[in-house]
Amino acid sequence: MDLLAENSKGELILIEVQNNNEYAYFQRMLFGTSKLVTEYINRGEGYDKVRKVYSVNIVYFSLGSGKDVVYHGKTEFRGIHQGDVLELTPFQKQTFKVDTVSQLYPEYYILKVNYFNQVARSPLEEWIYYLNTGDIPDNATAPGLNEARQRLKLGRMTKEELNAYYRHLDNIVILRDNIFTERAEGRAEGRAEGERNKQIEIVRNLKKAGVSIDVISQSSGLTVDEIEKL
Repeated sequence: MDLLAENSKGELILIEVQNNNEYAYFQRMLFGTSKLVTEYINRGEGYDKVRKVYSVNIVYFSLGSGKDVVYHGKTEFRGIHQGDVLELTPFQKQTFKVDTVSQLYPEYYILKVNYFNQVARSPLEEWIYYLNTGDIPDNATAPGLNEARQRLKLGRMTKEELNAYYRHLDNIVILRDNIFTERAEGRAEGRAEGERNKQIEIVRNLKKAGVSIDVISQSSGLTVDEIEKL
């Protein structure tokens, strides 16, 4: 299952959940990010328009050989002789709004959720625990888990409970719309009353200045009787 998201910076996040063992999965990750890099740039645009891509891979099989649960991969250029990391110039940092070369390249995250068998102590571990067990502890505080908890509740509801829940949501929407409409109408009435008072004040000033009532009536839209009563 693949899911593509975009964050507030315009960066692309490719999330893939893989249940079945695939010996060439590392190459599949590379293909996925490369495809996004080429698809999300228009022909003729400069290379500075290449989008940053994150590849988040949630795997339920034994990928590679390693002891950790979460792996992070990024691109760095190291000197063969000096061993130093190739850095950006100050101009490049200012132009691209990043600090390192690796921030320009796709980054990879691998979550081997089946290997997580400990108490969750961080937001990331809370998510891994949920992905592994399907349960969300009551004390979980990771961003997004509360929404996931609500969806889990929906998934466990009977058809009758689900219908009642959606009716409740519909009623909330209707009530909110009614409140919004009443407020909007009240503001409109207030603006109309203000315009009316302003018009009356102008008519009174014109009368004091000796302008004929017929001329005032033609310019203001008020009747002669209305003007004479002011």
